[in-house]
Amino acid sequence: MKIENIKTLGALKNAGYKSKSIKEELRQNLIAKIKNDESAFEGIHGYSNTVIPELERAILSKHNINLLGLRGQAKTRLARLMVNLLDEYIPVVEGSEINDDPLNPVSRYAKELIKEKGGETPVSWIHREERFYEKLATPDVTVADLIGDVDPIKAANLKLSYADDRVIHFGMIPRANRSIFVINELPDLQARIQVALFNILQEGDIQIRGFKLRLPLDLQFVFTANPEDYTNRGSIVTPLKDRIGSQILTHYPETIEIAKTITQQEAKLDSRQAELVYVPELAKDLLEQISFEARESEFIDEKSGISARMSITAYENLLSAAERRSLKAGDKETLLRFGDFLGVIPAITGKVELVYEGEQEGAATVAMELIGDAVKTLFPEYFPKIEKLQKAEDKSPYDDLVEWFFEQSGFELPDDLSDKEYKEKLDSIKPLNDLIKKYQPELGKEESYFYKEFLLWGLVEYKKLSKHRFSQGVQFKDLYGSYISGL
Repeated sequence: MKIENIKTLGALKNAGYKSKSIKEELRQNLIAKIKNDESAFEGIHGYSNTVIPELERAILSKHNINLLGLRGQAKTRLARLMVNLLDEYIPVVEGSEINDDPLNPVSRYAKELIKEKGGETPVSWIHREERFYEKLATPDVTVADLIGDVDPIKAANLKLSYADDRVIHFGMIPRANRSIFVINELPDLQARIQVALFNILQEGDIQIRGFKLRLPLDLQFVFTANPEDYTNRGSIVTPLKDRIGSQILTHYPETIEIAKTITQQEAKLDSRQAELVYVPELAKDLLEQISFEARESEFIDEKSGISARMSITAYENLLSAAERRSLKAGDKETLLRFGDFLGVIPAITGKVELVYEGEQEGAATVAMELIGDAVKTLFPEYFPKIEKLQKAEDKSPYDDLVEWFFEQSGFELPDDLSDKEYKEKLDSIKPLNDLIKKYQPELGKEESYFYKEFLLWGLVEYKKLSKHRFSQGVQFKDLYGSYISGL
């Protein structure tokens, strides 16, 4: 029989429906996906051999789960994707505040309705998307918010005394019966509120005020927490940790390729931007390397973490910087330039927690240093490595290029050049063209221009050239020539 035809308890029983707990639901559907070699957590990258197997083991064990990790590690995303492991529809007693199972009612309302109407008790169906509840733990959350309290207005309207359990107003947790309930940033929840969760996790019942009330709730709890919170703002009380079945550690992407996949998936780009701006793979690698450098930087508090959102918003800013430049120049399409990376600085400064030394340097300076460090790290993958110590007689592949700059008064690359002027500027440096042809012969004509700028910035980072930022663009000079002119 089709779901839409089952509208009463009698019809539900005749259809052979059998009740099962939410944890059993999750377990059975996960088993089916594993057998069919289907992914239960689509869109999650970099966790295939670490977090996801642990999460699947926790679901198979019917555990409540705590996802522990720094910000921007997809903890909430994982919890939301668990909804896909629920049955598409489940029946509830129509009008029930707490999603009563028609075959196993727990509330007074549902029990009395079934006693009165029997097989004619109305049944409605709820979709799995409606079975996900989420609460951000903040210091002002109360027991009444989560579990419930006496409602004086209800008592007055129904002309009931406060001793009658019908005057109870249920909180978020009872209303999430037979659902996934997520509490984000659990350590921020006051200790006394955490204590109120003990009984629900262990015995599955709730206690409200002085009522002798036992509601065996059916819930899948997922908690998220940042390990830094244990020392920063609060902690998870030990008896509560003891009642959480599995604690799973999340982590940041381990390779640039995984990080790129996440950024490309999550970045919200206008379709016109994607068509307008040509982005070389090197630029995408460089953008991700900035986050990797930030996680190692002495100026940034590593305990606060560098969220994956930094790369995502930086990529959006990067394309917007190129788009704005091309609109001003009147270009119908454009190549991404190194100068566009200055547009990602606001995305970096807003997402990093600086230590004292970083505050002294200034957020924008630290951001520029991260970009430079990323260039320096990736440089040897594309061009010959520059050694710190080099004998005077040893010829370097970059000597001709450095000499070219020595003979110039200063090579300027303004930000607002049209694409045609920009290409002509870079093409005018013959030794630069020779280096690209020699060490990156596979490059297409269009892609080569970003590599040319990358090479110049790399020589600056390795102290072969100097770079000066002025209001309209950037100027490159020979290192010693600029030093002598400074004297």
